[in-house]
This record gives sequence, structure tokens and C-alpha cells, in this order.
Amino acid sequence: MTDVISVEIVRTPNQDQVDTIVGELVADGVAGRIAAHDATLWGPEAESESAIRLSWTSLHETSRPLVDEVLALRAELHAEGVDRVVLAGMGGSSLAPEVITGTAGVPLVVLDTTDPAQVADALAGDLQRTVIVVSSKSGGTVETDSHRRIFAKAFADAGVDAASRIVVVTDPGSPFESLSRELGYRKVFLADPNVGGRYSALTAFGLVPSGLAGADVGALLDQAGEAAKVLSADSPDNPAIQLAATFGAAHAHGAEKVVFADTGSGIKGFADWVEQLIAESTGKNGTGLLPVAVDGPGVPGFVDARSDTTTVAIGPATGSSSVAVEGSLGAQFLLWEYATAIVGRVLGINPFDQPDVEAAKKAARALLDAPASEPVAPLFVEGPVEVYPSGDWLPKNTKTVADALKALFAVAPEHGYISVQAYLDRLDDASFALLRPEIGRRSHLQTTFGWGPRFLHSTGQYHKGGHQNGVFLQITGASETDLEVPDRPYTLSVLQLAQALGDGQVLASRRPVLRLHLTDRVAGLAQLVEAIQEDGS
Repeated sequence: MTDVISVEIVRTPNQDQVDTIVGELVADGVAGRIAAHDATLWGPEAESESAIRLSWTSLHETSRPLVDEVLALRAELHAEGVDRVVLAGMGGSSLAPEVITGTAGVPLVVLDTTDPAQVADALAGDLQRTVIVVSSKSGGTVETDSHRRIFAKAFADAGVDAASRIVVVTDPGSPFESLSRELGYRKVFLADPNVGGRYSALTAFGLVPSGLAGADVGALLDQAGEAAKVLSADSPDNPAIQLAATFGAAHAHGAEKVVFADTGSGIKGFADWVEQLIAESTGKNGTGLLPVAVDGPGVPGFVDARSDTTTVAIGPATGSSSVAVEGSLGAQFLLWEYATAIVGRVLGINPFDQPDVEAAKKAARALLDAPASEPVAPLFVEGPVEVYPSGDWLPKNTKTVADALKALFAVAPEHGYISVQAYLDRLDDASFALLRPEIGRRSHLQTTFGWGPRFLHSTGQYHKGGHQNGVFLQITGASETDLEVPDRPYTLSVLQLAQALGDGQVLASRRPVLRLHLTDRVAGLAQLVEAIQEDGS
């Protein structure tokens, strides 16, 4: 326990096993070896990857020069009347800055979507005052590349020199660095290449957009620096070791789900960031921890003491929590990175790779390269909802959306979960997130909710590589407007649907998938809520 970062184990039925794991981790010097970049901790098969993924432990020191660089660029931009920051990035490149700026209370427009309406909303802002930060390790991320192309054209159409308004964050030597310098973009920030995307909160990927938006990124590094002294210690009081041991012991007894709820931490959106870190790091080889981000205490999945779940309060402990974690944002970033890396050793997996993420990308690309000549017909249509089940799990006499949903819930294993995946506009269609608690109440199963395609860079790895006990509800919707992607043979709506269908194909090879396509999003949501609430569901 420390004033900088603290973990309180409120209750655990496996305390003896937790103590044993803590003792083993301390005796093996795991925390200190991580801080020393020891790549052998996760076994021979993981060593080559681990050797180039451990620099996150010292970012509180190595990222220091960035602070002045970011502040200088911000001052330059403000002197030119440019004070609106848009971020194009996926996964860790968007989730960490969103948490940092949300917690700091400074505005940042985050684009981690291919929904044309949400991108159009970002374009509708004052482009004369706008700078876009394009964050990608290689530059090949299709969503981010599309955003860059769309904004470059929009700037030019508005009479703005596009190159002067595009700031890049990428890895040194990447194709994106070469392209950005060739095109004369305003500034290219090079991130530490020995840090994976989901561990990159304190690299240029997290700090550049956040600092340009007005967050105090120097203070964030200070917080992490204080926590580093505690988290690198081979001590039973190390909060990261305590967390990893608690999760490892719980997982050994079948509790593979970790429910996160904010209980007054003051940190905005932290569960979405930690969800990506844990799911993508541990969900592989048929094992892992599935994070379930909920809206707060008092909702199903958090107050229920379930044998397959560990409940974590981000903030003060509550009566329903198993674990409570308190600390500043910089300290929390580093704590969960250490804890996730350590629990990878406990579970016997490599916490730095993501072997199943690429499958959905390849499937989407295949659909873009060779689109179907004729669209697939829905099994049936009810009002504004078209129903597309995978495989043959749905009973043949199913005629209503309500019955299709009941059937999906029914094929989930007793201790399985439901994943709701909405390929929609997370601003205008934000109320779709209400489906998560409603489905949880009706199904009595842990239920996750992800906005597509951003969850593909997060829980998408777990759904395909983790415990195979999920069922999947995809929601797609017709777009009233669309956006061309310059110099590409597809529009955003075509790309968005291809991403949904591609991931659906990969998921359906493993588990049941039900896609509901809404020809009218507003009316479709009303019908879905009614169908979920129908008696007996």
C-alpha cells in the first residue's frame, strides 16, 4: 500500500493461493526483472517479441523531452489561431489520449471510427482552427489512413494548407514516417518503437495529442515516475504483484471475467483503456481475462457476486467490489501495465502479441477487394430490422427479433458471456450503449459492449483468442450520408460494413453470431429495446 497508488483486496475466496502466487512472483524477482527489460520472463516462444516490447517501464524518464516539444508546437499553433485538435488513431493511439484529455477536462475530437456520420461531424468543425494528429505505428491502419486522406482533402477544399495542419505520430523508420516527410507534414513525432500500442499511453502516441489539446502531460509523467519506484519493487506490498496474483488465483478457479466500475476516481473513461490493455494482452491460446466495462456500481454484473467474476472498483471500495484501486492517472497507467504483464506470466501466455487481431483485418480487406456481386438476403425482416444469423444455431421457425435474441442468449454457456458490437456512430447513436445493461438483466450473463471498429483493436483479440464461451450480437445500420475516401475504391460506409462482415466471418467460425441490420437507426433501437424487454427473454 502506498499514497501514490494503492490496491485494496476487499474480498477473495482464494487468499491462500493469492499469497502463494505473490510469494513466487517476489522470489522470482519478476517486477524488478520487468523494469530491467528481462525478455525471458514469459518463456522461450515469447522472448523475441518481449525483447522489443518492454520500454514502457521507463517512459516516465525517456518521454521527458517530448513535453517541451509538444508545448512549443501548441504555442506555434495557437499563435496561428489553430486551437482545435482532432485525433485520428485506433486502439491505444486513441483510448489513452481520450482518457487523459477527458480527465483533464480539455477538448479533443477523437476519430476511431469508420462511421461516415461521426467523421462528417468532425469535419463540420471550424477547419480554419483545426489541426489533426494522425497516429499510427506503420501508417497502414485502414481507418487512420482513411481519416488522413479525408481531412487532407477537406483542408484543401477549405483553402487551408493541409500539410501545415497534419501532425504525425509514428515509429522511426516506418513507411508513414517516410510518407509524412515527403508530403511535408507540419511535424513528425517519433515514438519509442519498443513499446506496443496498448502500452503506449506515456509515449508520443498518448502525450502528443493530449498535450496539444491542453492536458498537463508533464504532470502525468511525474505521477508515473513516483509509481515506478513502487511497481518495480520485488515486494509483497507491490500493488501490481497483488493484482496479478489476485487475478491469477481467480482465473484458476474459473473467474475469467473482470468487471470494472468507477466509484469516484475522477478519471474519465479509464475502463475503456484498461479493457483494451487486458483483453488484447491476455486473450489468447484459449485463455485470458475478459474485462467488462460497466457504467458504475449498482448495475448488473457489478453488484452481483458471481463465481466467474472479479469486480474491480476504480476508486474507493464498495460493498460489491472484490478489489479497489486508487491513484492518479499516470500511476494507474503504469500499475495496470505492470499487472497485465505479470498476470501474463501467471497465465503462461505472451502479453505482448495479438495473434488473432489480423484475422479480422484480412477478412475485411478480402471483402473490399472482391465485393459480392449480389448482397446476401436476410433470414427475415421485422420492421426496420434485418436479421442475419451465422450457421445453423438459430431455430428454423424463428420469425421475430425477440425470438432471435432469446435463441442467441440460450446458446451461450452457463458461465459464458454476450458481446454486443455496434458498428454505428458512437456520438449520435450513443444510446445504443443502453443495450448492455438491459441484455445483462435479461440474460443473466456478463455482457460487454464495443463500438465497431474500435473494439477490433481491443476486446476483438479476446473474442477470437480467449475463452470460447461467448456469443456475439452485431448491430449495423444504414447510413443517411456517406463519405468518399480519396484515392481509394470504397466509401466509409462500405468500409464500415466490410469490417463488420469480416469480423463476423472470423467469429462465426468459432461461436454463434447474430447480425441485426437497422434500415432506420432510431426506430431500430426502439424495436431492439422492446424485443430485449419482452417477457421471457
